[in-house]
Amino acid sequence: MNAPRVSRMLLLSAAALVMASAAVVAQNATTKPFEPTVGQAGKDVVWVPTPQPLVEKMLDLAKVTPQDFLMDLGSGDGRTVITAAKRGLRAQGVEYNPDMVDLSKRNAAAAGVGEKATFVKADLFETDFSKAQVVTMFLLPSINMRLRPTILKMKPGTRIVSNTFTMEDWMPDQTETISGDCVSWCTALLWIVPAQVDGTWQLGSNALTLKQSFQMLTGTLGSAKVTGRLRGDEITLTADNMKYAGKVEGNTMKGSNWSATRK
Repeated sequence: MNAPRVSRMLLLSAAALVMASAAVVAQNATTKPFEPTVGQAGKDVVWVPTPQPLVEKMLDLAKVTPQDFLMDLGSGDGRTVITAAKRGLRAQGVEYNPDMVDLSKRNAAAAGVGEKATFVKADLFETDFSKAQVVTMFLLPSINMRLRPTILKMKPGTRIVSNTFTMEDWMPDQTETISGDCVSWCTALLWIVPAQVDGTWQLGSNALTLKQSFQMLTGTLGSAKVTGRLRGDEITLTADNMKYAGKVEGNTMKGSNWSATRK
């Protein structure tokens, strides 16, 4: 074999090796694990993570227990779902970005809670979250308002917790702001879905007429003015300095020494 031919073969082999190496590098670049970026665009919002201390506060505010099923709407990197699972809850994240869903699953597995913490790729507005006892979210007020009609139809007593953003004229039942190292997105708001009691009831020999604005109540009992409040299915009423406390069960309300039936 002559020298020029050997040189050409060596050059071709070297070129092939360089091309193969470049292909491996390109493949490694394309398979690099997804890493989210603060402010990255999503379907309805940009992604900003909830500070971990606020995640803990939101769960504290909801008084979660291992018997609860929690759903996180717009679950991002999965931190709220994973934190809930570490407390013994079954929890599910709903997230539109498939890369975030995959990342959340990896994070849950790494945290050892892959069985309790699950994630689905879905649209918030096409998701049934009616089975949840606790709903958490970090969404814009406009999205909260789109979800509000559905939330108000949930079982009375369902706890809804939002990072920072409100439900406009539906005032929260409780608000807490954390300090310390938290410098932004540090406020948790809790709503408890109220029972529906608007209308006329019979309480003893008197008509009890209630006008409901979310958890706040006004009305009359006979000729006496009534003020009251709901906390889930728990109701308190005051009329003529008389206080009534009890629970709403469909078309009845019951206290220790009183009851009312919806007309």
